Amino acid sequence: MNTALKVFLVALAIPTIMGLSDEMQELANQLHTTCIGETGAAEDAITNARNGDFSEADSFKCYIKCLLSQMAIIDDNDGTIDVDAMVAVLPEEIQEATEPIIRKCGSIIGANPCDSAWLTHKCYYKEGPEHYFLI
Repeated sequence: MNTALKVFLVALAIPTIMGLSDEMQELANQLHTTCIGETGAAEDAITNARNGDFSEADSFKCYIKCLLSQMAIIDDNDGTIDVDAMVAVLPEEIQEATEPIIRKCGSIIGANPCDSAWLTHKCYYKEGPEHYFLI
């Protein structure tokens, strides 16, 4: 199982009060840094999304897509998210709470892959704000 994928899903699903191990936090930071560098997304857009305020800036939409792409969860051509892959790597302790959210949202197809990632993440937040986190 891809360690980076595990890190993302843990960061996505576990509230910050639970924290991440040092190794997982380091990998999450690497993903974050890579995708900020590739997209130029604003840090405040990421912070605001954690509270349900999803920026419509293309750079932010592509930041989310970059995270998913780095972990091979999204098809870079059509923006389809592999729901089974997302569910398969969920840690057992959060799977019961988060799997229904991921399955309900599925893969929302937008105008392009960045839009698809953004729309799907908005759904994750809408369906389970208490479980949503973005690195």
